[in-house]
Amino acid sequence: MARVRGNDDTLIPPRPTRVQAAETPGDGLAAPLVIAAVIVAALYFGREILIPIAIAVLLSFVLGPFVGLLRKLKIGRIASVALAVLILLGLVASLGGLIGMQAADLSTGLPRYQRTIAQKAENLKSGVLGDIAGYLRTIGHQIQQAGSASESRAPDSKAPGGAHEAKPPGAPRNAAAGPAATDPDKPLVVEVRERELTPVELAEKVLGPALSPLATLGIVFVVLIFILVQREDLRDRMIRLVGSSDLHRTTVAMDDAARRLSRFFLVQLALNASFGLVIGLGLWLIGVPNPILWGIFSALMRFVPYIGAFLSALLPLALAAAVEPGWNTFLATAALFLVLEPLVGQFIEPLVYGHSTGLSPFAVLVSALFWTWLWGPVGLLLSTPLTVCLVVLGRHVDTLEFLDVLFGDRPALTPVENFYQRMLADDPDEAQELAEAILAECSLSSYYDDVALKGLQLAASDARRGVLTEEQLDRIRVAIADLIEDLADRDDVTPEARTGLAGRLLPTRADDQAPCEPEPAVPDAPDPAALPEAWRREGAVLCVAGRGPLDEAASMMLAQLLGKHGFGTRVVPFEAVSRAAIGTLDAADARMVCISYLEISGTPAHLRYLVQRVRRRAPRAQILIGLWPADDAVLSDEGVRASLGADHYAVSLRESVEACLETVRDAPETRAAATASGAEDPAPRRASVPEDAPA
Repeated sequence: MARVRGNDDTLIPPRPTRVQAAETPGDGLAAPLVIAAVIVAALYFGREILIPIAIAVLLSFVLGPFVGLLRKLKIGRIASVALAVLILLGLVASLGGLIGMQAADLSTGLPRYQRTIAQKAENLKSGVLGDIAGYLRTIGHQIQQAGSASESRAPDSKAPGGAHEAKPPGAPRNAAAGPAATDPDKPLVVEVRERELTPVELAEKVLGPALSPLATLGIVFVVLIFILVQREDLRDRMIRLVGSSDLHRTTVAMDDAARRLSRFFLVQLALNASFGLVIGLGLWLIGVPNPILWGIFSALMRFVPYIGAFLSALLPLALAAAVEPGWNTFLATAALFLVLEPLVGQFIEPLVYGHSTGLSPFAVLVSALFWTWLWGPVGLLLSTPLTVCLVVLGRHVDTLEFLDVLFGDRPALTPVENFYQRMLADDPDEAQELAEAILAECSLSSYYDDVALKGLQLAASDARRGVLTEEQLDRIRVAIADLIEDLADRDDVTPEARTGLAGRLLPTRADDQAPCEPEPAVPDAPDPAALPEAWRREGAVLCVAGRGPLDEAASMMLAQLLGKHGFGTRVVPFEAVSRAAIGTLDAADARMVCISYLEISGTPAHLRYLVQRVRRRAPRAQILIGLWPADDAVLSDEGVRASLGADHYAVSLRESVEACLETVRDAPETRAAATASGAEDPAPRRASVPEDAPA
């Protein structure tokens, strides 16, 4: 019998008198699709109102810091908003006047530019291009003649025997022409005169094209004034909508989002304006007419993703080709854009924004297409800023997190999940690429602890549940071994800080921190060459794998980290310490035995027996048990830990490395060497053994 879920999340049996319809896979998508369709329709049909509102919201982020600065100077709220809006209005009017004057000046030289272009076209026709065109015309003429000759030899299919149909004598050539063909009338001259426009119609015709932009501009400034004046009230209403249950967290998130968006748009505006200024100066030095117009145009086009750089260079190049009969101006203009655009796009922008604006490349392309389809050219200009706002909301508001997942540039999977997925897919190259990206911010030991081991724990958990096949486990073991080998030449040190301004421009979630720590396992570790000879021999530290299917991979990581600190290590599989094979284990040089377990299921009796076997085989060695799941019950139960009989316990590879170094400092040979050299007695080893544990 089908069961449905009630409002209180309890299972309620259906009424026996009704038949419950089976749910189809599309039932859960119906409501979101309807909501999305309604939103898109509202954006499309309400664009006349929504476009000014969107522009006003974006301008409020730009003017917000300036208004705040005026408020700090003890200027009232209304006066601060009025002054900021007046300055913005003055800038817009000045830019509009400059564009108008530059466009009028450009129109006066259009006839001369047309003659120059026509002359260049004639020169090209008379040169190599003309020879190529003549050669192509000759080939086309020959092909046409060959086709005509073949048609003249073919019989006419419309008459029997190929003969043309004969017409009776005296018959008109075109019987359908009628009387007009035989006796045409004198042409009738018709003169069309337009009705004189009334003063109202004349004013509407002249001022009509300018009324729509002026009305839009007026709506923008009116909405902008209300947003700046009622900024705190609008913030409170937004908090009420998205997260009134946690006012403190939501308030901090919204304020942080507004502050960072203001910085981002200010930096973007400053960068694009600087680009336009440099383009204008360069075109002025080259001699291209109206450089101010093209500088403003280039600055605006940089807000357009992908094609903005091409559009900003297209018109200046066309004008440069029409300025002089030669090609020097054209080539100089092309060189200016070819040098400046890659310099800004590939070097300056990554330095300022980080590697991106926080949007995935696919999101930038889709948003450009979407907003252009909805709002036309204005939507193309606003596509990136609007999408950035949506991503910021998704990073701060839990209910809108899907926006960050869809449009953000952060990976959809966590580093741990991505690591496991790459291992499962047998893709070591991409796994190494992911590791290199994380190691740019984290140390090697931290990466192994916080990413690799946790990823292996996911795999071990799936293996215990029977989800993974033996073939998949073999692939994971091979892939992790290849990854460890690829990272063999990387030292466990703090990576160089290469953080730009992106972290200060674009906000992230409070819990969106680096996946691991930048500090190495032991920041003040001694020089590997300073270790005693007995600890640098191969097999001085035995890294014994537990009986889990992936414990040997954890032992390989630990062995690599210890090797970077000068220890002589050897990885020992679990089969080598079994009851049948423990007698053949070579442990003569062992000073430390590290047993690794990704997880312990059931009672740890087998671990206690394993410790006893190893201690009998290597009586001089100290034993460390590494239980990488830090919440394992063995670590919290003092009685269980005492029954195991180990000397050290660690919950991470970093703690294991530190325990080995401390054991070296407490070793008799180390103390003897320190006493002989007159050095101070090394600091006592950090206690890692319970008081009631056996010696």
